[in-house]
Amino acid sequence: MSKAAKRNPKLESHSILVGEWKTVGHHPFLPDVTLNGTASFEWLENGAFLIMRTHIDHKEFPDGIAVFGSDDSEEECDMIYFDERNVSRKYTSILKNNIWKWWRNDQKFSQRCTCEIKDDGNTIFSKGEMSKDGKSWEKDLELVYTKIK
Repeated sequence: MSKAAKRNPKLESHSILVGEWKTVGHHPFLPDVTLNGTASFEWLENGAFLIMRTHIDHKEFPDGIAVFGSDDSEEECDMIYFDERNVSRKYTSILKNNIWKWWRNDQKFSQRCTCEIKDDGNTIFSKGEMSKDGKSWEKDLELVYTKIK
């Protein structure tokens, strides 16, 4: 095992996410559909990185994987995302005072999400937004995460 396979102190704020979660939510493009799914967060290489896996039980939503890492010169972390559609994106992530935010600014498709962590870290209320022109924002996926493990 590498000596670098140890807890990254820059990711310590994200440790509240570690575990298995069930998710329930809605998307404005499917207004009458309740979206059920799962998410998991676990340390990779003893905490050098954090990995997130997501699944929603609906054909319109891809399974995704994200890896969180850090740069010593930045307060925020990077979240590198990939899904089954071969979509790969880089987001910025910060978790402070039980508010987790992640975002991506791109002229063709930007996203941002604010997550409020409640109930001693057992519930997350997530509200997403998207922009197709980098200027006007509209609602995106909203989820409630409930910790199951």
